[in-house]
Amino acid sequence: MPASRSRTHDWRRLLKQIHERGGAIEFAIAHPDHGETDPSLHANGPDLVWRVRVLDLTADEIAVERPITLGREVHIEAGIELVGAIAIGQNRWTFRTTNLGDVSGGSAGHAPGLRLAMPTEVSRSQRRRVRVDTQSVTLPNVEIWPLLDPKSVIPAERATELAFESWKAGEEVAASDLFSDAVMPVVGPKFTAELANLGGGGVGLVVDHDNAAAVGRHRIFWLRLSLEPEIPIPVCASGKVVHTHIDSTQRTYVGIAFDFSFNQPHQSLVANQILNYIEQQQELQRQARDQREAGRAG
Repeated sequence: MPASRSRTHDWRRLLKQIHERGGAIEFAIAHPDHGETDPSLHANGPDLVWRVRVLDLTADEIAVERPITLGREVHIEAGIELVGAIAIGQNRWTFRTTNLGDVSGGSAGHAPGLRLAMPTEVSRSQRRRVRVDTQSVTLPNVEIWPLLDPKSVIPAERATELAFESWKAGEEVAASDLFSDAVMPVVGPKFTAELANLGGGGVGLVVDHDNAAAVGRHRIFWLRLSLEPEIPIPVCASGKVVHTHIDSTQRTYVGIAFDFSFNQPHQSLVANQILNYIEQQQELQRQARDQREAGRAG
């Protein structure tokens, strides 16, 4: 078989295997399609990648779980374009798809989910990342500190809550105020990681070899994720390491569950920030679609 064909011909079979084994694929809201590849035409904010279980397959559709964040459903409008990823071992395929609308539980007893258009073609790329193709999405960096006193997060979380409320009310907010020593928790030295994906109650991070030792020494961390320029208030939360594994490039994948033990209302804020950001990404697509339609009409 020619090499060019062998790179992609197996993806349908492997997608079927993922479904049969109760596995998952990943997706992110696609950047608006301006008909160009210039990154400057894309949204400036990071891409949030969701890992969702495959519920069903047909010739034309992939049914997947609806993404959840901290117990709340993430609404994705029908017609919104997505970037999907199929990953098995060292093999990864990425593709463009469209949300065709909701799917109900149905006779199979599946949870409500989304119907994604089955791609007609996929792209194979080297597995330089644990999860997704960085040529399709921009994986955000997360600032991480070992959390030495879990109770010390309360002033920082409360300051974030007040800043977000002020921003929603239309007030000018200086995010730098949230980084002052007065509201920082009691933490160890900072390092950074890539946000590989979001789950219902936490995040998956990719930590390079130089910083992996910190993950081994500590189990509780303070995390800060920037959503600028769309949202000036960063997502801040503490979390506990629940699992780790090392990939073939010696990068460590870390699963972290958010922990709101000392300030339960902060869970609602983190969910609101993420849901607000996803809605803004979808609005950028709607605006680009309206502009294309207005151009064709003119």
